Amino acid sequence: MAEQDLKGRMLIGKLAGLALVIVGVLLAASGYRGGSPGYMAAGIALLVIGLIVLVRKILTRNQIG
Repeated sequence: MAEQDLKGRMLIGKLAGLALVIVGVLLAASGYRGGSPGYMAAGIALLVIGLIVLVRKILTRNQIG
């Protein structure tokens, strides 16, 4: 039962990381196209945070299994 809860949390974390990556890319592209360095920086920051979340989740899964 605890293993199922752990898998559910890991899935939610991966989906959140993927969503951050997608939003970050879209925001960075919008900032680039519109010439807004603030939006571009925010998009890059979200992209990096999303990638960090994904890498941490993958590393955690590999240590458990």
